[in-house]
Amino acid sequence: MADVWEPDPSWQHLPHATGPASAGAWLAERDGRHWFVKRLVRPTDDPRLLDPTHVGYWRREVEVALHPEAVDGPGLVPPEFGAVEEDESGATVWSAEVEGPPPPGLFVARALGRFAAVRTEPVPWASRDLLATRLAMVEERGGWPTLARTPLADVADALWRRRHHWLRLLAEGPHGRLHGDAAPANFIGTRGADVVAVDWQCFGHGPAGTDLGYFALSSREALDVLLETFVEALGSEIDDDAVARAARVTAVYTLLSRAEWALAAAARGEGALAGKLRHPAVTPHLRTVQRLLGQIEQLL
Repeated sequence: MADVWEPDPSWQHLPHATGPASAGAWLAERDGRHWFVKRLVRPTDDPRLLDPTHVGYWRREVEVALHPEAVDGPGLVPPEFGAVEEDESGATVWSAEVEGPPPPGLFVARALGRFAAVRTEPVPWASRDLLATRLAMVEERGGWPTLARTPLADVADALWRRRHHWLRLLAEGPHGRLHGDAAPANFIGTRGADVVAVDWQCFGHGPAGTDLGYFALSSREALDVLLETFVEALGSEIDDDAVARAARVTAVYTLLSRAEWALAAAARGEGALAGKLRHPAVTPHLRTVQRLLGQIEQLL
């Protein structure tokens, strides 16, 4: 079914509103307030996106807006939600614009730890097996074949072959709530001791440390520094080694999957692959590989 919904012409369109069900995002004014408006479209071609536990479940942001208590701290808190307008082809979610400086990295690390520390049963629409599902999607695309043609070939091959080993160890470790997309851009302000987080599309339950590993890829602080703050916030009863393992595995496997995606896209252009290593879309990932060499070595 085609989406017949249309945004108001007065709204300001926002770029980079991604997600398997996202049809765009806008800034709008209503009742004298500024709102972030996101349009979600019901999928018709991928049944996995209808599964409430799948990382790409199309309605998850709708569920968060309708049940904000599931993600309302401690540690992370959602913005104020407004209307949730549903129709036959999808839903439109309104959330209040948040103003203020973004929180520093160690503040976010502590917030992520406090958020994961809450002992609660996962809600039915929480994602499960976040990293395993993402790696399964990478496997569907053929794994990391472009990295196999670079100086990283031996490292990539060894890590790819051991992915199931690491996923099994993560499954056995302590679990907790996950934001699921712990990028700095999604942590937009503070509310007391908590961080205001947006883009809850991948919210779920999984190995404690997953969010921190994801966050470390874009944070200025080193993973080990962030990890110390995160573990302290988790509490003394948590297996520190298992948490560190989850953070390390998430960071390394996410990083190499991103590097593969960026390099494969650049490789479709003219010229030798070696020259594509200097492509502006590729070099940030390679610099992060250099920064995480110590973490990578611990997984080999």
